[in-house]
Amino acid sequence: MIRINLLPHRERKREALRRQIAILAGMTAGLGLVIIFAVHVAINSRIDYQNERNNYLKQQIAILDHQIEDIRKLKEQTRALLARKQVVEKLQDNRAEAVHLMDQLAKRVPEGIYLRSLQEESQGKITKIHLTGYAQSNARVSTLMRSLDDSQWMASPSLVEIHSVTVNSQRLSEFSLFLNLTHKAAAAANAPKN
Repeated sequence: MIRINLLPHRERKREALRRQIAILAGMTAGLGLVIIFAVHVAINSRIDYQNERNNYLKQQIAILDHQIEDIRKLKEQTRALLARKQVVEKLQDNRAEAVHLMDQLAKRVPEGIYLRSLQEESQGKITKIHLTGYAQSNARVSTLMRSLDDSQWMASPSLVEIHSVTVNSQRLSEFSLFLNLTHKAAAAANAPKN
């Protein structure tokens, strides 16, 4: 009699199925590792590429910052040069003013008036002159003020104070007054002559 044992056949199928499952699991794990490795490499290459771009941008930003600093320095130098130019132009415009002022004072100061000091004070576009001096009488101070007011170079003389003093055994009136310089006359003097 022949005996047929079916148990090993089933056992062999089970073993073959287990081997197939193990192989599929191994292949799946291997494929998963390959995919993970590929994704890791792809992400690292993207990160490296982005880091290179960031470094390039940092270098360009550093170059631009240096250029901006150079531009800022140039602007400061430009402002300083413009300020100097304006001062030179103002001095150029006012260079004849002192000469005309002295000329007018020499012509307008009556006898009996002795000027002690002359100070110029600029207040924006208005130039004020502060005169102090001695006069033989108050009437001579009044004459001086009228004479200064008649000048095309000077305007609005205003007396600050006047009081009696004794200088070298003489009784004199010490006075202090302000007057404005007219810039339209100064501009006419600085204009080129034909």
